[in-house]
Order: sequence, then structure tokens, then C-alpha cells
Amino acid sequence: MDQELRELHASLGIPATYPKTTKLACYSAPAVLVSIGDDVYGRPQRLEQQAATAWFAMRDHAHSDGITLQVVSAYRSAEYQAEVIQRSLDKGDQIEQILQKIAAPGFSEHQSGRALDLTSPGFEAVEEEFEESKAFTWLTKYARQHGFELSYPRDNPYGVIYEPWHWCYRK
Repeated sequence: MDQELRELHASLGIPATYPKTTKLACYSAPAVLVSIGDDVYGRPQRLEQQAATAWFAMRDHAHSDGITLQVVSAYRSAEYQAEVIQRSLDKGDQIEQILQKIAAPGFSEHQSGRALDLTSPGFEAVEEEFEESKAFTWLTKYARQHGFELSYPRDNPYGVIYEPWHWCYRK
């Protein structure tokens, strides 16, 4: 972890021990990101090339099976991740609770350019109820064929809440 990231963590009140106490990897931003279109909010989203290619194949496969997968979030910079955490702090949330839901800057799989938060029509974004969707059932059956895995299942070793919406490309 470089000095700039340490300073960013300190400004958010993230304990200096975070890198040692979490089992999350530290990620660098990819050199090249490609557009994957807009998310459910109309914001442009990007992934690194291999993940983008795999995402398009997985999305098209799901569509051919009658399943609609929608992107909620893809690549996030460390600075954007810090903004997300700062918004929670501004609401009065404590950093310890925030870090159970949101990885510290540099430690989010989104920064790798290989992670997606997904939803499907009729389901709120980034809510546990997504596990009840046909899309989640489809993902548990077919995502691995496309190189994607559920990163944070129940009782994961990272201390992160269960995130049925969060899938990361691992090939």
C-alpha cells in the first residue's frame, strides 16, 4: 500500500491496521478500461478488457435464457470509493460498520476493473433480496462458466456482509 493510499485511509478514519486485519487483497487500477455501457442509473461503466468480454458473453447467455442482468456498478477508483465511504460517514455511520459493507479504497474488487454489482428488473440494487431473483439462480448456475464468481457468500472469511449482487471475473 503506497503513501497516498495510507493518507486517504487516515483521512477517512480507517485504522492503519486495516490491511493486516482484513484478508482482502489490495488492487491497482487497470491500465486500460473499456466501456460496458450504462448502469441502471444511466452512468457510464467500465471494466478491464477480459472482464468486459466475459461480461458481454454472460449477459448475452442470460438473455438467451430469458434472464435480464443489469449493471449497478463496475470499476471504481480509490478516490470514488473514498467518496462512497465519506457519504456514509456524513450520515453518521461509524467506520467499523461501513467497512463491513464497503471495502476501503484500494481494497475493493471494483478497483481491479473485474467486479460487477448486478441486479435484475423488480429488485432493488445492492439488496440481499436479489438472492430470490431468477437472475441470482441463473448466476449461481452459469456465472462460473464465464469466469465470474460470487465474492462474498454468507459467512465469508473477509468480514464483509453477504453480497449476492457482487460478482468478480477471476480467469
